[in-house]
Amino acid sequence: MHSNLPLFSSSRPLTGKTIVVTRAAGHSNQFTQTLTSFGANVIEMPTLEIGPPSSWEGLDHAIAQISEFHWLILTSTNGVGYFFERLFAQGKDARALSKIKIAVVGEKTAQRLNQHSLQPDFIPPNFVADSLVENFPEELTGKKVLFPRVESGGREILVQQFTAKGAEVIEVAAYQSCCPKSVPPSAELALESGTVDVITFASSKTVQFFHQLAQKIFSEDSQNNPSLVTDALEGVCIASIGPQTSKTCHSIFGRVDVEAEEYTLDGLTQALIKWATNS
Repeated sequence: MHSNLPLFSSSRPLTGKTIVVTRAAGHSNQFTQTLTSFGANVIEMPTLEIGPPSSWEGLDHAIAQISEFHWLILTSTNGVGYFFERLFAQGKDARALSKIKIAVVGEKTAQRLNQHSLQPDFIPPNFVADSLVENFPEELTGKKVLFPRVESGGREILVQQFTAKGAEVIEVAAYQSCCPKSVPPSAELALESGTVDVITFASSKTVQFFHQLAQKIFSEDSQNNPSLVTDALEGVCIASIGPQTSKTCHSIFGRVDVEAEEYTLDGLTQALIKWATNS
């Protein structure tokens, strides 16, 4: 798909704005480059570390029985990456998926699947998991669904909704995400000195883990005073990629200032440009 980002030939609407990007290490390069191209000063503060699950047993067993499944559901690029890593580890390749239908959430997940020469059979119209169930293209009763996912802390709504519609959902841990132990000095300095204009969040976990890390930055005692982080970020724009992330922002910070209309990083960039242009 082509980016819908507006083209600014002579102006760089984010000039003078310092934006903190909280995506996982190694996942923020393109987003950072895009924001920088519009004039922003970008500081990367990874709030997620992605790695293997505590055990491959569930995923390996499911892959060994892959022909028994009707659908494979992939909701993130991480899910795609680790699923194929284990598929290859068993001596299989994409041909093992010839009889199974694949549903993905989000454009980036679809692109990652394309790298394995596969096209998804279904992408929901909105790039959120809830939209997957609402718009699913066929009856789910009696269908066996494989759902490789994050080991802990993910949303349960997808499994609940599929099960309620009669599907047998096999959830398996494909990767784990945890909070980094440290913050890059540049991000710590910017937050402490109050030079940050915007903090961007692309998932609920980035919000939760940012808050944990910010507590350590702003005060050793902030565990006992959760409002310290909220107070320290007064005047900083909280920017969210979509409704679920916004919900977490509201619960932790009490507000969201910018929400993407299209729930993608391009959509978040558009929303920031609109915000900067109007502010």
